Amino acid sequence: MKRYAAAAVLTLAALTLGACDERHEMAANSKLCVDFKQPKATPIVAGAEGAAPMEECVKRWAYSLAGSRDTADTVAEAAVAACNVQLSRWNQQTLNQPGADIEASSITTGQPTTPLAEHSAFAESRALFYVVQARAGSCAPPPVTNGVPDGIS
Repeated sequence: MKRYAAAAVLTLAALTLGACDERHEMAANSKLCVDFKQPKATPIVAGAEGAAPMEECVKRWAYSLAGSRDTADTVAEAAVAACNVQLSRWNQQTLNQPGADIEASSITTGQPTTPLAEHSAFAESRALFYVVQARAGSCAPPPVTNGVPDGIS
C-alpha cells in the first residue's frame, strides 16, 4: 500500500512540474479579441492624432507577435520597437508645442516625468495589454502583407 501511495505522489509531482513548461491552451474568447476587419475608430480626444497611429501600430504588432513563446513583457517590448517610427512622429509633434520640454509630475505615479517619457510609458503599457489580451482570448492576428501587419501607417 505504501508503494502505491509513493508512486501516486511521485506521479502527481511529475505532472505538476511538467505542466510548468507547457503553455496552457484556452478556448478562444472572441469577446476579448479586436476585430481587425472593422474600420479604425477616429480619435475622440483632441490632439490625439499622434497617439492614434502609434496605438494602432502597437496593437497590430502585439497581436501579431503574441503567439511567441517569449514572456509577455518581451513581446510587448518588441511590439513597441516595431512602432518606433510612429512613436517618434508623436514625440516630434509634441516637441513642436510650447512647454514640451518642461518636467512635471505624472498624473498616474506622481513622479517627475516629461511628455516624451509618458508617451513611451503609454506605448509600453498598451503593448503589454494587447499581448495579454490576444493570448487570453486566443485571438487571431491581423492580416499581414510583406511581413508587416496591415493597417499600420
